Amino acid sequence: MAKRGRSFGEEAAPDDKKRVSKDSLKKALRIFRFVKPYRASFALGFLFLILSTATTLSFGKLIGEITSVIEGRSAYSLNQVVGFFVLILVVQAIFSFFRIYFFAQVSERSMADVRRAVYGKIITLPVFFFEQRRVGELTSRISSDVTQLQDVLSITLAEFFRQVATLTVGTAIIFYLSWKLTFFMLATFPLMIVSAIFFGRFIRKLSKKAQDELANANVVVEETLQSVNVVKAFTNERLEINRYSLALQKVVNNSLRAAKFRGVFVSFIIFALFGGIVGVVWYGGNLVLSGEMPFSDLLTFIIYTMFIGGSVGGLGDLYAQVQKTIGASERILEILEEQPEVDVVSEPSALPVPVDGQIAFRNLRFSYPSRPDIEVLKGISLDVAAGQKIALVGQSGAGKSTIVQLLMRYYPVETGSILVDGRNIQEFNVTNLRQNIAVVPQEVMLFGGSIKENIAYGKPGASDADILEAARRANALEFIRSFPEGFDTLVGERGVKLSGGQRQRIAIARAILKDPAILILDEATSSLDAESERLVQGALDELMKNRTTIIIAHRLATIRKVDTIYVIREGQIAESGTHEELAALGEGLYANLVKLQFETTE
Repeated sequence: MAKRGRSFGEEAAPDDKKRVSKDSLKKALRIFRFVKPYRASFALGFLFLILSTATTLSFGKLIGEITSVIEGRSAYSLNQVVGFFVLILVVQAIFSFFRIYFFAQVSERSMADVRRAVYGKIITLPVFFFEQRRVGELTSRISSDVTQLQDVLSITLAEFFRQVATLTVGTAIIFYLSWKLTFFMLATFPLMIVSAIFFGRFIRKLSKKAQDELANANVVVEETLQSVNVVKAFTNERLEINRYSLALQKVVNNSLRAAKFRGVFVSFIIFALFGGIVGVVWYGGNLVLSGEMPFSDLLTFIIYTMFIGGSVGGLGDLYAQVQKTIGASERILEILEEQPEVDVVSEPSALPVPVDGQIAFRNLRFSYPSRPDIEVLKGISLDVAAGQKIALVGQSGAGKSTIVQLLMRYYPVETGSILVDGRNIQEFNVTNLRQNIAVVPQEVMLFGGSIKENIAYGKPGASDADILEAARRANALEFIRSFPEGFDTLVGERGVKLSGGQRQRIAIARAILKDPAILILDEATSSLDAESERLVQGALDELMKNRTTIIIAHRLATIRKVDTIYVIREGQIAESGTHEELAALGEGLYANLVKLQFETTE
C-alpha cells in the first residue's frame, strides 16, 4: 500500500510524466477485464463500428463517381448515383445508431461494475488506509476516474478505430488513384505527426494538472460540507468561499493554459492541413492538365486527403485521452489491488461464531502506522472475565481508545497478543470477531435515513417487533413516538435533526439489537446534559446486563459500579482496582482525578 498522506494533487503529480509504453498500456488494459461479461455486446458494437466507418469512407468514391457522371465517363446516371448515395447515408445512420447503442450498453454496465468493485474494495479496507487518504480523493476515484474510462469505451475507442481506419484505408485509396500525388501529399505528414505527438504529450500534462486541481477543489467542498457546523460556529463562510475560489482559480489557470496550447496546436494543424490541400490541388491540377489523371480522381483524392488530414489532427487528442485513461486506470487498479480485511466475495455472509466474552491483553505494545516512532502502548496486560465490567481512565492520549481499537482489529497487533475466550483474535475471521462486539461512541454517526433504518443497522433484516423492543430498552421509544412519522422520521445527514441524547439512545438501541457478547462504551455520556445523561445512563445499564463491557470514561461518576478500573498513563497501567480502592489512595492518579472533577462540579 502507498505509504503517504498527501493531498490528491500531490499524489497524482508523478503521473504527469508517464508516457504510453508497452508496460503501462498492458497494465491499464487490466481494468478492461470488467468488459469481459459484455463481450457479445462489445463485438456487435465493434462490428457496427467497422460497417459505419466503411460507409463513411465510401463517400469520397461516391462524390468522385458523381463527377464522373457529369464528365460523361460513368456507366451510371446521375439519379442512380445520387440514389445510391442517399441509401448509403441511411445505412450509415442505422450503423451509427447500433454502434452507439451497443457501446453504451458495454460502457454503462461495465463501468457500473468498476464503480461497484472500487466501492466494495474501499469499504472492506482497514481503518489505517482511510487515515492516509482524503474522502475527496476516494470519491474522485469512483466518479471522475471511472468516467474517464467510460469515455474511452463509449467515445474514444470508436474514434481511435475510425481515425486509424481512415488513415490506413484512405492512404491505400489515394495511392491507388495516383502514386505521384500520394508521395507529394505524404511529404507534409512527418511534420504533422511529430507535432501531434509532441503537443499531445504536453497538452496531456496540462490537462492532467487541471484535473488534479479540480479534484483538490472538490476536496475543499467535501471537507467544508462535512464540517459545516464548525464553519458556521467560527463564522468562516467567507474564508471557505475564498479557499474554494483560490482552488477554482488554479483550475481555471491550468485549463486556460492547456486551451491556449491546444489552440496553437489546432491552428497549426489546420494551417498545415489546408496548406497541404492547396499543394495537392496545385500539383494534381497539373497532372489533370497533362492528362495523367482525370478530374474526378483528383476530386476523390482531395476528399480522401481531407479525411486523412482530419484523422492525423484527431490522433493528437486521442493520444492525450489514452494518456489520461492510463493514469485513471492505474489509480483505480491501485485501490483494487489493496489487501482487504474483509472478503465479501468468497465470504458473502460469514456465519456468527458466538463467544462468551472473556478477554485478555498480554504485554501489548503498539505504535500507529502513521507515527511508527511513537509507542502508544507500552506493555499493557489485563484480564476481563466474561460478563465483567471494566473501565479505562486516564488523560487524553494515554492509549485508552487504542486498546479497544486493537481489540476490534482496526490495526494489527505488533507486539503481544489479545485473546478472546482464550483464542488469539488474529485467528478469528474479522467479521465473526466484530459480530460479537458493539460500540457506542461519544460522537454517534447516524445515516441519513429513518430512525428505523438506523436502529436496524445493528441487525439488518430485524423484525419491526425487535426494533421496537430495542428502542424501548434504550429509553428511546417515547421521543420516537413524539415525532409525527414515528420510526419513519428522517434523521438528516449524520443525524443532525436529533439531539445528542436522542442520537445516543438510537446508537444504544442499535447495539441492543445487535446483542453482542462484548460491549465498548467510548465516552458515551460525556457530552450530554443532566436529563439526557440520566436517560442514556439508564439505557446503558440495560445494555450492559450480562455482557463483557469496556468503558472509556473521563466522567468518573459513570464508572463507580464497574468491577475494575484501570488507570492508563503514557501507555501503561498505573493503577487498578475498584472505585473505593483507588479513591482511597490519597496521592494516586485516580484519587487526583476524582478531586479535580469534584472541584470542577462545585
